[in-house]
Amino acid sequence: MKKLSLIFAFVLFATASVFAQIERPVTWSYAAKKINSKEAIIFLKASVDEGWHIYSLNVKPGGPIKTSVKLSPSKDYTALGAATEPKPIVKYEETFKMNVPYFEKQVIFQQKVKLNKGTTTVKGTVEFMACNDEKCLPPDQVSFSVPVK
Repeated sequence: MKKLSLIFAFVLFATASVFAQIERPVTWSYAAKKINSKEAIIFLKASVDEGWHIYSLNVKPGGPIKTSVKLSPSKDYTALGAATEPKPIVKYEETFKMNVPYFEKQVIFQQKVKLNKGTTTVKGTVEFMACNDEKCLPPDQVSFSVPVK
């Protein structure tokens, strides 16, 4: 009987594990375009599942976790200014008692870099928080690596 209970518990656990998938409503892709021999733009594209959104780079203090782009230190390149974004949707959120800028469906953030070398790979991280009408997921951080040729 003890053996049968143990087998039942294992099957129950294995079945529950299949259904308890981690939610990943945002997928990222990356590209680079050289402007000239000394500058390039890194494109960081977020594709956001229907019903979800991510926040702007420019959320005021007291609001949700804003999206941020950080380049890894390198002697091959340096950031030129801060990352930029298109015009966000802005909505008053009662939870934060403020207007909050965010993006749905997709957004492309851009980071201009100065190149100290003709070809290199720009590396860094993007931190973001995804929410829907019911919940917010914990902030997530993804690493990127973009060849610049």
